[in-house]
Amino acid sequence: MTDKMASSMRKPLVAGNWKMNNTAAEAAALCKVLTRLLANAKGVDVVICPPFTALAMAGSVISGTNIVLGAQNMHWEKSGAFTGEVSSAMLRDLYCHYVILGHSERRTLFGETDEIVNRKVRTALASNLRPIVCIGETLDQRKSNKTEEVIRLQCQNSLKDLDAASFGNMILAYEPIWAIGTGMTATPQQAQDVHRLIRQLVQDQTDAKTASSLRILYGGSVKANNAAELFHQPDIDGGLIGGASLDAESFVAIVNAAIS
Repeated sequence: MTDKMASSMRKPLVAGNWKMNNTAAEAAALCKVLTRLLANAKGVDVVICPPFTALAMAGSVISGTNIVLGAQNMHWEKSGAFTGEVSSAMLRDLYCHYVILGHSERRTLFGETDEIVNRKVRTALASNLRPIVCIGETLDQRKSNKTEEVIRLQCQNSLKDLDAASFGNMILAYEPIWAIGTGMTATPQQAQDVHRLIRQLVQDQTDAKTASSLRILYGGSVKANNAAELFHQPDIDGGLIGGASLDAESFVAIVNAAIS
């Protein structure tokens, strides 16, 4: 099967990571606009990931639409003395279907390691949540020609001991840290090269069929004016969108780019 044929079999996905933005009322207002503008969107999965405090409100607005709810993080334990954390059961109780894990901001600002990410991924999968697992290198690592080494290590440890069935229920996201919120974006070829590497690493861990069906998103200053060129690459299956997901028209334009 050619890369183009395999790519056409993978349904694109666009996920909006709202980060620490939007109160419950603001989330409801944005969701109302999104549900209207995306009412006829077909051939793409759309996910929004509001902050924890807005999940219930956002979920109530998008209920019954073609937009699915996701969260930005979770703890690996079912319950306990973990002040400030939320569990997978709490997310499922709010009808979350996806959860972002291992985002670079969690790794760099809050000290999350590959091992912690792996524990969270396992818990998410066991709880019928689809993890969106993030990996990516820093600017220094790229300049030092260590991108492949870093990606290999992150995949090896964050995805340790996961089988083919697990990969069938998860999403990977390549987010070069140097491109997140900086206005810098990997060129389509740079992004494609890493996506191809990630797919090969998954194949090495599982099999060709699993790797070819796995959806791998790109994240890192994706905007309406560069989304189409990025999504046109054979191993890029959509995007994990940060700042642009906070503006309805920009986010819808990116979703439409994934469809086309």
